[in-house]
Amino acid sequence: MNSGTIVPVLLVVAKAPVPGLAKTRLGRVAGPQRAADVAAAALLDTLDAVSSAHDVTGWPVVVALTGDLEQAARSRAVQDALARVTVVPQRGDDFGARLAHAHVDAGGVLSASGPAWGTVQIGMDTPQVTSDDLVTAGELVRDGTQVLGPAEDGGWWLLGLPDPTHADALRAVPMSRGDTGTRTVEALGGDVHLLRPLLDVDEWPDAQRVAADVPGSRFAAAVARCAEAVA
Repeated sequence: MNSGTIVPVLLVVAKAPVPGLAKTRLGRVAGPQRAADVAAAALLDTLDAVSSAHDVTGWPVVVALTGDLEQAARSRAVQDALARVTVVPQRGDDFGARLAHAHVDAGGVLSASGPAWGTVQIGMDTPQVTSDDLVTAGELVRDGTQVLGPAEDGGWWLLGLPDPTHADALRAVPMSRGDTGTRTVEALGGDVHLLRPLLDVDEWPDAQRVAADVPGSRFAAAVARCAEAVA
């Protein structure tokens, strides 16, 4: 791959999949323990995609984490996966602030005298993400382009920033709304490259649709177990 002046950092913003706290809307159908297991599977599949992108590019991986891993579903598997990356705590009073801090904190994996760095940030609600999605976003960031992966519900599933301090604009963007994606583009000045849209997993029908797209994944297996339980 061609070298660039910006090193993209692959950033995952994640929440420990604790029953009763993770995927609560899904939990209303499947129950809190099963919903947490689906969330854990989604996180593990996401980390696999990020790890594959790292293997191809060498870009560093950071996970900004909140929650108690000891109480999480698949606690040992999640902790083992996180042991292979750099983990930083989330900080901030609301989600916009936590995102803004995470983008800046991600640079801590690089030396102060090293190259400039950007961020390619995703969450854990799109386990169908591929390493190719992440590499494409990172190459754009490396070349100085802001990137957004729009979600079908009007939000976004990926944010790529050549200048991580621009994530401070997220503090003024209402999250989890039908216009979150549009308002994020506006807050970033409108000059944003859009990736393919993906479906965030929030509700039970979302989980079923995404599981059908990734047969053989941990996520699909977890959703199949849920389907058996709620049938």
